Amino acid sequence: MTSANTRREQDSMGALDVPAEALWGAQTQRAVQNFPVSGLPLPAAFIQALAMIKGACASVHRELGLLDGERALAIETAAAAIARGEHTTQFPVDVFQSGSGTSSNMNVNEVIAGLARAAGVEVHPNDHVNLGQSSNDVIPSAIHLSATLALHRELLPALAELADTITRRATEFDGLIKTGRTHLMDALPLRLDQELSAWAAQVRDAAARIESSLPRLCKLALGGTAVGTGLNAHPELGARVVARLATATDVPFTLMENRFAGLSSQDAALEMSGQLRTAATTLLKICNDLRWMNSGPLAGLAEIQLPALQPGSSIMPGKVNPVIPEAVAMACAQVTGNDLAVTLAGQSGNFQLNVMLPLVAHNLLQSIQLLANGSRLLARQAIAGFTVNEARLSAALDRNPMLVTALNARIGYAQGAAIARQAYAEGRPILEVALERTQLDEEELRRLLDPRRLTEGGIPE
Repeated sequence: MTSANTRREQDSMGALDVPAEALWGAQTQRAVQNFPVSGLPLPAAFIQALAMIKGACASVHRELGLLDGERALAIETAAAAIARGEHTTQFPVDVFQSGSGTSSNMNVNEVIAGLARAAGVEVHPNDHVNLGQSSNDVIPSAIHLSATLALHRELLPALAELADTITRRATEFDGLIKTGRTHLMDALPLRLDQELSAWAAQVRDAAARIESSLPRLCKLALGGTAVGTGLNAHPELGARVVARLATATDVPFTLMENRFAGLSSQDAALEMSGQLRTAATTLLKICNDLRWMNSGPLAGLAEIQLPALQPGSSIMPGKVNPVIPEAVAMACAQVTGNDLAVTLAGQSGNFQLNVMLPLVAHNLLQSIQLLANGSRLLARQAIAGFTVNEARLSAALDRNPMLVTALNARIGYAQGAAIARQAYAEGRPILEVALERTQLDEEELRRLLDPRRLTEGGIPE
């Protein structure tokens, strides 16, 4: 029964009450009632991409003479407002809904129709807003559109900032030599700038992998309608809409060559999710290195000191923890889990349609957001501001028994191992023990054991 707080709406299944202030209609309301699963709506970026598609379709239909100018303009105006991020509270449908995303497609259709009606133009959500479209081609296209835009606008710039920040700090540390570690055990020395250069290379490679997958994500299945045949769509609709979106976004979107594949699979999204998982693994490696290098300050490595951002304990006064690497590490773990979910979703294509599209949209966009924000945090709050404990680096380097590796060519592996064991057991520098156990003089030993020379590779002479 209607009340002052509701109004009566009708769809093909009958009438039901909708909140009076809601711009949506009956189909959205059914979805709100049917899917109280997580309380998570689909990402705003995805809804905005849907709206961009609706506006472009209306514009093309007007050009083709299939939609009158007044209705087309009303749809374009409403869609543009949604694409700008307005009316965000009008999209409440849960991520876990119909696998085709029909509920979210109709949510956008109904809100656009509601906005048009508020502007004095009668627009039908199916006959006009959804003209020439199906959830089955629009939702996969919105996944590609929203993810591509998020990658271009958010993640790729964030990765570039992170790589640049690491490289800038590396140049500051040229000449600082530290003990290398393999298996978390002392290894040959390297320069701090060399260690950081690996991080920068990893981040740039992660960005390059993402960019290499973008051409396939830039393909949109618009015009395929229900099963890929394009029934009820003008033959030129897909190509024209894609061209319009490419112009509007300055991103080279193209029409998918085989729209049957675009509807029935999520291979391009899955490929990109895998690239995001790899990027997350890279960031997690950097986070763990930072945490180890920062460990201490007395009982750990204490090679660096990360910026102190907040108290680290509710019971231990003065404790400061590496909170940024920890937060980013958790984000990376979530991205890894998201990729597994997208993998399972990608396997859920049956004949002409994948039926886990909302899950793909949510996880892919969340992963992009987590990595973009995490990269900026690492760059700005951790790497840009950490300081180096040069005294600690030098003290550990002076007693590093692995320096003896430089003597292999002169004294052999076996004698070198004996010197390393004795130096470690007695807590003495390699130089002292080598003077006692070899025929090499101090000048030659100092030259062979010079840590800077050992960081430059080659065979010591």
